[in-house]
Amino acid sequence: MIDPELDLTLQRIIRAPRQRIWDAWTRPEQLAQWWTPSPTVTRVERLEPRPGGALVTQMSDDGETFVPHMDAVFLVVDDNERLVFTNAIDSSWRPAEPAPVPMTAEITFAEHTDGTQYSVVVRHGNPSDRDRHHELGFYDGWGSATAALTELVESEARQ
Repeated sequence: MIDPELDLTLQRIIRAPRQRIWDAWTRPEQLAQWWTPSPTVTRVERLEPRPGGALVTQMSDDGETFVPHMDAVFLVVDDNERLVFTNAIDSSWRPAEPAPVPMTAEITFAEHTDGTQYSVVVRHGNPSDRDRHHELGFYDGWGSATAALTELVESEARQ
């Protein structure tokens, strides 16, 4: 259930099969190609798409000096259907105080006549965290990353 006071959402129809999108989320070499908005470079340190598995990435503006980006844990992994992860617990299963805000993200992949219905719900614990995430550019950041994901998987689907 979506709570507009606590959650931010994004939906797209991606003209590619669910499996391609799933692979782009669960294969390190593919995630690195789209996970952060260009021109930022992503390094995937750990990607363990299973409940309790790690999602750890770093990012770089120059491709040489990397800084932490995401240290999270997967909560739910339903093959080709749903991924849920949170940064409120880090990859070593310790409570975290992530910057800029703690969140739980749910990504779903559903069949659609034009490809895949791709939906993101990012949940926050309170309205101020939700508002901060929005003000920091949630729609620009997640939107840019989703556009890069779309370009990657749609170009593969055309081949």
